[in-house]
Amino acid sequence: MNVIYEDNHVIAINKTCGEIVQGDKSGDTPLSEQLKEWLKEKYQKPGNVFVGVTHRIDRPVSGVILFAKTTKALSRLNEMFRLGQVKKTYWAIIKNHPPKEEDELTHWLCRNEVQNKCYAYDEERPHSKQAVLRYKLIDRSDRYFLLEIHLKTGRHHQIRTQLAKIGCPIKGDLKYGAERSNPDGGICLHALSLEFVHPVSKEAIKIVAPVPPSYYLCCKKMNTEQINESSNIQIE
Repeated sequence: MNVIYEDNHVIAINKTCGEIVQGDKSGDTPLSEQLKEWLKEKYQKPGNVFVGVTHRIDRPVSGVILFAKTTKALSRLNEMFRLGQVKKTYWAIIKNHPPKEEDELTHWLCRNEVQNKCYAYDEERPHSKQAVLRYKLIDRSDRYFLLEIHLKTGRHHQIRTQLAKIGCPIKGDLKYGAERSNPDGGICLHALSLEFVHPVSKEAIKIVAPVPPSYYLCCKKMNTEQINESSNIQIE
């Protein structure tokens, strides 16, 4: 259990690709249940352990995922995520140069439940949901480009869908147009950080999740070393 932050009310995990946050039809044990067992053993609790899911990231995606350890924290965090009061930053490695060095993308997403896939459109369509993100090209190598992404909405497969729409599928993401898969089965999309006001203490917190080793293999001079050498937690 790769814990990067914990207090009495919340706990943050650096999720690896392949782990699922909450149970699904695969029947695999989700991270939420693994965390319950880990907390129970760590604190030698005889009864049930409470772990609340506050948000989710896709199975092939890595990075910071925040859980609540109390019902008070869960209800408040759920509301904060719903209102967009949690700042979410991602890093994505793409093969193609984006149309602009920096841009805000607005699309309308339609979800196909059978395919478990979303499709992006430039105009509103029946049953579609608006998706907005902002990206910035922050580094590059001979073959790949690194984007920093700030989500303004939280839609299903949003980053993957919107980047594919502009001709920049994420490395390893076969579902959205990548040429080949990654050796670990994941995609090069990493939930780098969460910034929020603590639901109980009201302190400003920023939690940073160190990037996977695959990022070093893709780009020659990315800022990964600076991220991993810095403190994972900033509290004001």
